[in-house]
Amino acid sequence: MSGKVHLLVGTRKGAFIFDADESRDDWSIRGPFCDMWPMNHVVGDPATGTIYGAGGNEWFGPAVWKSTDLGATWTHSSEGIGYAEGETPVKSVWSLAPKGNRVYAGVEPAGLFVSDDGGASFTHISGLRDHPSRPEWQPGAGGLILHSLVLHPSDENQIWVAISTAGVFHTADGGRTWQPRNRGTRADFMPEGQNYPEYGQCVHCLVMAPGKPNRLYQQNHCGMYRSDDGGQSWESIEEGLPSTFGFPAAVHPRDPDRLYLLPLNGDIKGRFVPDAKAAVWCTGDSGNTWKDSRAGLPQENAYFGVLRQAMATDSLDPAGVYFGTSTGELYGSRDEGGSWKPIAEHLPPILSVETLVLRS
Repeated sequence: MSGKVHLLVGTRKGAFIFDADESRDDWSIRGPFCDMWPMNHVVGDPATGTIYGAGGNEWFGPAVWKSTDLGATWTHSSEGIGYAEGETPVKSVWSLAPKGNRVYAGVEPAGLFVSDDGGASFTHISGLRDHPSRPEWQPGAGGLILHSLVLHPSDENQIWVAISTAGVFHTADGGRTWQPRNRGTRADFMPEGQNYPEYGQCVHCLVMAPGKPNRLYQQNHCGMYRSDDGGQSWESIEEGLPSTFGFPAAVHPRDPDRLYLLPLNGDIKGRFVPDAKAAVWCTGDSGNTWKDSRAGLPQENAYFGVLRQAMATDSLDPAGVYFGTSTGELYGSRDEGGSWKPIAEHLPPILSVETLVLRS
């Protein structure tokens, strides 16, 4: 059985698709798609091959884009993506999580919508914004955004979301009620003595370990964390990393103990890779130890950042690992992060990277 690997790349000027066979040696590029809208997140459903894109801004408005032919044609819809009259309008769609014909969408200002017709129309899941903490949610540097959507693999009622700046929230009843899940994560920007609040943390990325739905990892504005109880408590795993600050995290497709991230030098030091030398850091023991990978990455004058949704792995063996930069470079590894090569240069600033592996 042969297959195709597709890298789905969202940028400030549309979506791009990179195609390769399973060797992942040579890549071809297609795009830009989506009328060159800002595309915050582009993701594929491996069960159907459908590609969805989250996009918009104050000028275009919010929309979810959709292609059922691997990018050859696209449609988009904003039906139902809006709050009640008098509330701040939805500016853009930030994150997507498709599962069958259902598509969840996180938006700015932070809120959650769901489609049960493959992205043609959406309904507001009002329970999240009805949480008593909602009046105290504050925008981070990128705005008040719901950027991480984590679905339980077998229980459709369980969802985790991450909001900057509000923290991690979990529902066990399909979105009717929500609970904060932030115990053990710091908020260093809060007044002294209030650094571990129930909510208000600035989460940068939230991911679930394969095969262990209660194992969650998060990259936070104030550290790196692991939870083994579905987010009810968190343990710091930042020791051994060059920085406590970064945005993206990506899990290995089969090993729940293996995690990749790309630290930056700090929130007020430029937000680029430490010492202007690019490295992806990996743990093989769930965060107890870390090792850097630099082969093939620039080791001088690398003043780029990598955003929260701009790192991903594929499902092949050995797994591929990919990331895109704020300066438009796309890098990939065919050997689980052992070595790297550039796939593309001079793209618009990259906002998201996802993979879609299709077999024939």
